Amino acid sequence: MLKTPICSWNNYLRKVSVHSGKSISTKIVLGIETSCDDTGAAVVDETGSILGEALHSQADVHLKTGGIIPPVAQRLHQENIARVVQHAVSSSGISMEDISAVATTVMPGLALSLGIGLKYSLELVKKHQKPFIPIHHMEAHALTVRLTDLVPFPFLVLLLSGGHCILAVAQGVSDFLLLGQTKDIAPGDMLDKVARSLSLHNHPECSGKSGGRAIEILAQRGNILRYKFTVPMQRYRDCTFSFAGLQSEITRKISKEEKAEGLQEGQHLSCLPDLAAAALYTMTVHIAERTHRAILFCKEKGIIPPGKETLVVSGGVASNQYVRRSLQLLADATNFRLVCPPPRLCTDNGVMIAWNGIEKLSAGLDIFYNVEHFRYEPKAPLGTNISEQVKEAFIKVPALNLAV
Repeated sequence: MLKTPICSWNNYLRKVSVHSGKSISTKIVLGIETSCDDTGAAVVDETGSILGEALHSQADVHLKTGGIIPPVAQRLHQENIARVVQHAVSSSGISMEDISAVATTVMPGLALSLGIGLKYSLELVKKHQKPFIPIHHMEAHALTVRLTDLVPFPFLVLLLSGGHCILAVAQGVSDFLLLGQTKDIAPGDMLDKVARSLSLHNHPECSGKSGGRAIEILAQRGNILRYKFTVPMQRYRDCTFSFAGLQSEITRKISKEEKAEGLQEGQHLSCLPDLAAAALYTMTVHIAERTHRAILFCKEKGIIPPGKETLVVSGGVASNQYVRRSLQLLADATNFRLVCPPPRLCTDNGVMIAWNGIEKLSAGLDIFYNVEHFRYEPKAPLGTNISEQVKEAFIKVPALNLAV
């Protein structure tokens, strides 16, 4: 399904100026995103105006197959990328001649998906003689907030998605300090696996929903404390995340409850809401504890100056309202300001890629005119890793009640 936003009045005025023949000196970037299963494109200018946008979601296909199959994602990107990009450009009222540069996700992500976006983009920049700006997918998520809010550097950023869980300090464009990341699976992946174990794809309340969204819906009416799961890594005083053990523990409990209830095929557990609530609660406590330590570390080391204490949370799982409320409690307790991009910009999209391109263009970073030997990188670290320094600080985190 192709989605486009409603143009704002400012965008309308810009289109009028374009069609009236007036010159445009504003930096304008076309962003292209194909790191996983969504084909996104957007045209954004340096003021943060989204001039045109289009997104093709593969969610319905992957829900039927029980997960993302890379060759299928690659084929769907191939089938839709030209249409998505053309729609974003045409809806912007901007011609390719007026676009300052093309920015594209080249790392990290699914190799087959990244390859489609990079190939199309390089053909586009060669045809129109435009500079090319390679984008780190996680940096784009981290900096999206600067399109919607005036967040100055430095700030603490927590990136939560189906493929990543990262804590870092954004010191500037392409300048990050990595405090910690997941050592196995990501929170979104864990929620998807739990949802599959609960057979939520055919639950009447969750039809057509992603695993994470299905868990969130059911958890809203569940008893958060009926089941007690083990919060991961509480003995380790660092900012490393781990969700694989928690997912296994929840899956074992689901199997035990199914045997106890003697379920027939197609039936669902009577305790679904309670299991969903407990899973979401335990995951969130783990995320909050590691983030709390990151906040205390930044304060102890003076990494974020007084008066600039900001926690930015982005990525698909950042759209989860329980996670947001819990992190707001943490921010309030530590005198940090919590800022999240709008939910539609938390998931993968072309806008964040175009905006990261604007940031790099303005800073004069990573702008390439010779693109003959560009490669994508399925695995790519974010910034300078100082996670050992966090571990050595050995910071104890005080208890915080998130059972709300």
